[in-house]
Formats: sequence, C-alpha cells, structure tokens
Amino acid sequence: MASPDGRRLLLVHAHPDDESIGTGATMAKYAAEGASVTLVTCTLGELGEIIPADLRHLAWDADGGLGQYRIGELAAACAALGVTDHRFLGGAGHWRDSGMMGTPTNDLPGCFWQADVDEAARALLPVIEEVRPQVLVSYDDNGFYGHPDHIQAHRVAWRAFELADGKISKFYATAMPKSVLAEAMALLQEDGTTTSEVGGADFSRVSSVDDLPFGTPDEQVTTEIDASDYLDAKLAALRAHVTQIAVDSPFFALSDKVGRRAMGTEYYTLLAGPPGGSSWASPGPSSGWESDLFAGIG
Repeated sequence: MASPDGRRLLLVHAHPDDESIGTGATMAKYAAEGASVTLVTCTLGELGEIIPADLRHLAWDADGGLGQYRIGELAAACAALGVTDHRFLGGAGHWRDSGMMGTPTNDLPGCFWQADVDEAARALLPVIEEVRPQVLVSYDDNGFYGHPDHIQAHRVAWRAFELADGKISKFYATAMPKSVLAEAMALLQEDGTTTSEVGGADFSRVSSVDDLPFGTPDEQVTTEIDASDYLDAKLAALRAHVTQIAVDSPFFALSDKVGRRAMGTEYYTLLAGPPGGSSWASPGPSSGWESDLFAGIG
C-alpha cells in the first residue's frame, strides 16, 4: 500500500481495543504524518467482559452479538485514530477469542490459543506482501500481561516476521516502563484520584506497581514515542470501545475496575532489527532511547 512519505507500519493486536490502549497515540501520530498504518486484529474479542449494563445481553447472543458489535467499535476507533487500513487475521471471526488464561475456553476448537502458529502466520503473510511494512509491532513473548491471545499474537507475528525473510526491518513489542507506571501512580495519589471512580473503577485497589499484571523493567525498554499531540485521538478511540472501556479523561478503566491514566507517550522494546539510538545503558531518551520506530532503517 502506498505511503506519501514511504514509511509503512504494521501492527498485530489480539482483540479490538488493544490497539487503542497500547498503541493508539503512536498509530494516530504516524497516520497523521503520512505513514501507511495497517492494523491486523486476530479475534473479534467475543469473550470480553461487558461494562455497560444495557449492553450485557450481547454476551449471551447466540449469533455472536458481542463480536459483531465490537467490529463496529473497532471501526469507530480506527476512524478516531485516522487509520484507514484494518483487517482481521484470516477474515472476521476466523479465530475466536480464547478467554483468560486457565479458563475452559482456552481448549475450545477454533479459539486463537489453539491455532496452528504456522497456519496463522501464513494468513498474515499476504498482508505483509501487500503492505510491505518496514516495521512490525506486536507484543513480547508473555503477551504483555499473560493473556493467551496476546501470547499467540506475538508467536504468530514473530513467525510471520521470520517467514517474510528479511522483508521487514524491525520488530517491536509494546512495553510499559515500571518507572513510568510508578510516576503515574504517584500522580493519581497526588490528585486524590485513588478513591475516585471511572465507570466504577476504584483506584485505591492498586497500591504498588508490583500489584499490576504488566510492567517492563526500564532496562528492557528501547523506544519512547512522544505522541502527546494525539492524546485526544487516543481518548476518542478508547471511548469508541464502549463495551470494554470506561473513560473519564485523562483516566480510563477496563472491566477489572482498575483506573489507568491514558498517555500520549507510548513505549516499545526492539526485539529484532537495527537500533536507532546510541546506547541503552540507562533508561530514558537522553541516554539513547529511540524516538522513532523507523530509526536506523536505511
């Protein structure tokens, strides 16, 4: 797919809403700058926990109501981010949401966790051939926080990266530095927000970064994308995922009711490809963190 400035970015996410939570500001920034931004989503998120009471009937819709509804949410989120190229891996609904790790739905035929990795990677290859991305973004081998579909998305994206045989220059995993999490938590406490609510979210439930199921050691982070000018676009995209996310700017909450601050700066770990910074001996952009996913590409 043609890009006005020649940069082509491909993101592989597990469910609708993952793109907005972890990479929404980055996507909006590169799309606004004229780069080609392609999003591949691996499932419809059929097993997501529904927040609004008036939409909870979708979870029991025999016709796959929640998954179909989330297609519309994802389209609205992409529009908010300025992203016009979105695909579902293998087609909408080809692989189903696997549910949380350790639940019986992990074993159901057709769920993404049970997908053959090579088969799923080959479903991604035609997109790679068409788009010709220099940069691919997905998760680390723990799926950022251990969800089976996130882990599988990493495996599939990585295998496709291998099968592409050098056609993609760089592979990134999403990251969240523990120091940034600690700073965000301190801000919540300073604001007195630990006892406030966002869609029923009680921020007092989290007292330490170690209480969270995610967080990347600072020394593993390689890249910081300042897309703060696009935070409003990210918040609009988060609001589009109404079944899954409650937003009270600048905070949002998922069905776990843990409050989080939406950030316009997003972080990544380079897993393969040429580094664009001078050194990663110490955390922070001044010591060599990349500021561009395309840095180091000749």
